[in-house]
Amino acid sequence: MSTALFPQHVIARKRDGFELGRAEIEAFTRGATDGSWADYQLSALLMAIYLKGMTPAETVLLTEGMLRSGTVADLSSVKARKADKHSTGGVGDKVSLHVAPMVAACGVAVPMISGRGLGHTGGTLDKLESIPGFRVGLSMDAYIKQVRDIGLCLIGQTSELAPADRKLYSLRDVTATVECIPLICASILSKKLASGIDVLVLDVKFGRGAFMKEKARARELAVALTTVANSMGTPTRAVLTSMDEPLGHAVGNAVEVAESIACLKGAGARDLMEVTFAIGEQMLLLAGCTKDRAEARARLEATLSSGAALGKFREMVAAQGGDPAVADDVTLLPKAGIIRDMPGEKAGFVVDVDPMGVALAALQLGAGRTRAEDPVDPAVGIDRLVKVGDRLEAGAPLYRIHANSERALGEANELMRKAIVIGETRRAPGPLVDEIIG
Repeated sequence: MSTALFPQHVIARKRDGFELGRAEIEAFTRGATDGSWADYQLSALLMAIYLKGMTPAETVLLTEGMLRSGTVADLSSVKARKADKHSTGGVGDKVSLHVAPMVAACGVAVPMISGRGLGHTGGTLDKLESIPGFRVGLSMDAYIKQVRDIGLCLIGQTSELAPADRKLYSLRDVTATVECIPLICASILSKKLASGIDVLVLDVKFGRGAFMKEKARARELAVALTTVANSMGTPTRAVLTSMDEPLGHAVGNAVEVAESIACLKGAGARDLMEVTFAIGEQMLLLAGCTKDRAEARARLEATLSSGAALGKFREMVAAQGGDPAVADDVTLLPKAGIIRDMPGEKAGFVVDVDPMGVALAALQLGAGRTRAEDPVDPAVGIDRLVKVGDRLEAGAPLYRIHANSERALGEANELMRKAIVIGETRRAPGPLVDEIIG
């Protein structure tokens, strides 16, 4: 190895504000993969990147290095176009669970690598694992076969995909370097592009319940993500969506699966379906199977009215070891020991539902995790949640809590009471879909 590629020299160059070249960035990602860089050296460069930033060219090189640190799935045997989506995370965001089978029912293959929840955001894998028997840990061969056979597969990151990202993400989490746009771009895109997709749609959220609170910052991330992905040859668009109240009526795991199944039966909440159609339309457009948004919307709606999307969901659940009967009977999902409607005290209009308050209540119940190693209770959560603009009579339920102890129910209820504001004047909910980028 050239002395210029020693960890301390690469760290010093970025510390001093220089642009790193391909060889230096490859040394970094290789060091994260094979252990030739110590954790303190990796952490030092992460902090230098956080403080000094990266040029677009550096971000592309970092993404490529992380992508090629492991296997890139070969889906050439899948003849259909392959589209994926990714959300930057929010409260009640279960869109992946039903938009994937909707798009797959339109003839576009959907190979999706998903993640687990951490902090206030829920994880797609945790929700899927609330389906009895559902397996998210498929081998690469099984993943490729399922995409080829049924055009749909939702799994977790395998050991073969972007191993440098797993190492660097764990260090970012404990070194206060998570909120760095070049590192976020490389982390998201290295996993997504390694899954073998042709096109990608990103749901980049802003607002109180989002990772990026400010719209300008979320837009900056969306522009960076689409710029890097497109420059690497994967057509990508980002949909900026608001996360100022929970999406849909449910927050948890099994309760969100049940709500997604309702969406597949044509009974989805207005706000949830607005985001779902916005994402699904862009997936079909980028995949080249529709000419405009109106046609894409019509095709997606047809998958619901015909039952084709629900059938594709049922097929995926069966293929991954789950009980496909949940598609027809959600009572087969895990059930909490205590399920209780919680009434309001006065009549009026719902003027606010704070997503962070609802997320903290779900965490209190055990529906999420504050550390990566924490267990998750699939049965607990909140559903039948009121929405901004709803009119209520005195004593009408505001939400329903699924808990496994009276203490947890009481603590979650206190948080929920603070999260919901009832007023005398109706406030219409704001628009959810703000802008499409790329």
